[in-house]
Amino acid sequence: MVSSPHEAMHRIFQEYPELFSRVSEVLGIDLPRPHSVRILPTDLTESRPVERRVDTLLHFETESDGGFLVAVEAQGRKDPGKPGSWAYYVTYLYEKYGLPPLLLVVCQDRATADWAAVPVRIGPAGWTTLLVHPLVVGPHNMPVITDVADARKDLSLTALSAITHASDPEVGAILKALSTALRDEPESLVNPVIEFVAQGLGKRPASEIWRNLVAVDLSFYTSPLSEEIRAQGEARRAARDVLTVLKQRGLEVPEVVRERITDTQDLELLHLWLVRAVTASSTDELFCDE
Repeated sequence: MVSSPHEAMHRIFQEYPELFSRVSEVLGIDLPRPHSVRILPTDLTESRPVERRVDTLLHFETESDGGFLVAVEAQGRKDPGKPGSWAYYVTYLYEKYGLPPLLLVVCQDRATADWAAVPVRIGPAGWTTLLVHPLVVGPHNMPVITDVADARKDLSLTALSAITHASDPEVGAILKALSTALRDEPESLVNPVIEFVAQGLGKRPASEIWRNLVAVDLSFYTSPLSEEIRAQGEARRAARDVLTVLKQRGLEVPEVVRERITDTQDLELLHLWLVRAVTASSTDELFCDE
């Protein structure tokens, strides 16, 4: 099932490493222009029995020197233990690769983004031994891309825009612009975007908007995920039909029955319940042979 915004918020940079350059431009951060990028192993575990893994790690190579590292962390909520982990990440990476690391934290709400953006000073009173200063991406600084032409120019940035604005009122317009922009693109580009956006929206209300758009605007694309999204959308519509018939006939629908109907993904079973709902004298008759 598609349900992991955390994965989408960092894995999108693995699929589209060039997205970081666009993000840094949007934020007004002047960084050396890379000529290539490599995805590095994310395991930062030492020989001690403590496992630490950064979400995504990228090496941007530049012409003038060895380049720089970007450690991408997806952060869904405030976590007092994270600054210590981040400090470990950047110092370990600097020691291991000898390259300057940049910590990019991707958030989906303003409160978490504001918390993550506060520099953490590590050291005794009166002296800073280490300053952890993440570059934070969230709904407060990512563009709201609602123009189809703009979405078509940069599909990955538009996908990130939808993910970071997942709970905002503008997300519907972003998703519509993105689904429209994807219509003329090859499947090799469309399918990863569908996946990242679906994962990024998680169980938020906007996920239903995206599922409907995929089912209608992108109905000619076939992938395991797009087929799953369409199947779930069809099941939801079939469940609504069953409940509508029961309501129109004035039958009482206990909450446990409502949940059973709406949670069912079996279209054949839902069709059977719809047929029975037309003549049933109570909701129990829907499940008479089960």
